[in-house]
Amino acid sequence: QVQLVESGGGLVQAGGSLRLSCAASGTIFKINTMGWYRQAPGKQRELVASITNGGSTNYGDSLEGRFTISRDNAKNTVYLQMNSLKPEDTGVYYCNALHAVFQVVLPVWGQGTQVTVSS
Repeated sequence: QVQLVESGGGLVQAGGSLRLSCAASGTIFKINTMGWYRQAPGKQRELVASITNGGSTNYGDSLEGRFTISRDNAKNTVYLQMNSLKPEDTGVYYCNALHAVFQVVLPVWGQGTQVTVSS
């Protein structure tokens, strides 16, 4: 079984920066795409950014340029650098990984980390 542990959330003023980390542990066969999603109060969970194990990235609408996703495959860890934060970036940020066990690929979610941006 694979677990994802997130860290790096917190309270920051508008314009500030935060760096989130998410490390996978447990019995790992192969981690494919890793990513970050967020959920604001009363809203649906949305994609923030994802990255394949080959390094190809995908960002949610209007986030590229302020947010940068990266990963360390050797450590099964994904990072999210968030700059120029805005109050609307507030929410719970969830780490996601696609864990491949032979022909079966299953999504794994972290517990979430709170990001609060004050105006």
